[in-house]
Amino acid sequence: QVQLVESGGGSVQPGGSLRLSCVASGRDFEIFIMGWYRHAPGKQRELVGLINREGQVKYSDSVKGRFTLSRDNAQSTVWLQMNALKPEDTAVYYCNAHETTMINEYDYWGQGTQVTVSS
Repeated sequence: QVQLVESGGGSVQPGGSLRLSCVASGRDFEIFIMGWYRHAPGKQRELVGLINREGQVKYSDSVKGRFTLSRDNAQSTVWLQMNALKPEDTAVYYCNAHETTMINEYDYWGQGTQVTVSS
């Protein structure tokens, strides 16, 4: 069973920084495309960014230039460095592990961590 454990959320003032971590267990970490999503009250869940096993990344336009994804396959960990935070970044952030096989696709989710940006 795949487990994802997130940490690093909290409250910060606008312009501040936070670093989220997600540690995976239960499967070979390298098979996953890892991602971060966020869900703000009253809004749909939004993709923040994706990173594959080679470290190639894709970001949503709303965070491009401010957020940075990285991963360490040996530590089964993915990080989301968030800089220049804005109030609109306030949301619950979820770590996601996406697996594609020959016959199916699977998504695994962490429990979520709250990020609040407020003065």
